[in-house]
Amino acid sequence: MVQKGQFLERATLVPVGSEVMEGTTHRGSRAPPLLVIPPRPDEGGGMDHVIAAELVWAAANAGFPTLRFNHRGVGASQGKRGRDLELLADAEAAMQMLLENAGANALAVASLHGGAQVALALQAKHPAVGGLCLVAPALVAPEVLSRVTCPLLVVQGEEDTRLPRAAVSAAVARTGGDLEVIDDAGPTFQRNLPQVGRAVAAWLRRLSGG
Repeated sequence: MVQKGQFLERATLVPVGSEVMEGTTHRGSRAPPLLVIPPRPDEGGGMDHVIAAELVWAAANAGFPTLRFNHRGVGASQGKRGRDLELLADAEAAMQMLLENAGANALAVASLHGGAQVALALQAKHPAVGGLCLVAPALVAPEVLSRVTCPLLVVQGEEDTRLPRAAVSAAVARTGGDLEVIDDAGPTFQRNLPQVGRAVAAWLRRLSGG
């Protein structure tokens, strides 16, 4: 049952080494909790990206706890902007905080755009990642998707041509995952953004078993 105030977003601090990242959370009682990885800092993205906001609202509305964060050097997060290993360390710190706060031993991860690189590295390293959702993935080779070993959802806009649709579809199919194509939408989903939230919420419900 959804509790009063459950959808309220709360500011949180995520320690990573000697530095602190800013994040926001939603409470929820269902599993798995959802970690949202923003676009890479060199893409100019952060946790306030409109797609990130849509994902956490949809997940929280369905009863799932969420955490989204800014990488170090982005927004009010301390430190300098890093590259691949540093971005992975940021995601690992956020993952551990979400698992602890939710009292869970597994979680789902959703990434935006080039954050797919970070999400894929996190999934490959940590068995606690029990589901992976790549929204408008970029900067990855489609064949890499076929190596994902947990339930996979890829969400692409119909007009997003950055990754070839046929290759993505074939790679996702090899994992037994799902490809959701949002009609009349590009990589930023300026049209039909709510469909992205609904697709991810439905995927979380499948992961939870109902």
